[in-house]
Amino acid sequence: MGAKQNCWDVKQCGRNPGGAKISLMGVCPASTDITHSNLNNGTNGGRACWLVAGTFCGGKVQGDFAQKKVSCLTCNFFNQVKTEEGTAFVMKK
Repeated sequence: MGAKQNCWDVKQCGRNPGGAKISLMGVCPASTDITHSNLNNGTNGGRACWLVAGTFCGGKVQGDFAQKKVSCLTCNFFNQVKTEEGTAFVMKK
């Protein structure tokens, strides 16, 4: 199986380093957050974006997980990671 996709690959938000939309919205903290690197086999916070405050989802900047929990639990990317990782899925550190 190939490399697993990070949130910016799936969502195509353009907010990853070198992305097309960083001049408009800045670099997404999930793409540079090394605290969650390798979690769920992702790059930086790319496969644990729900744990990173300040991500841009649903058209606005989101807070921490407690504030964005409902939108994260229903997010197609969150559920994709959960399915791909199976029993190895990590919800939080």
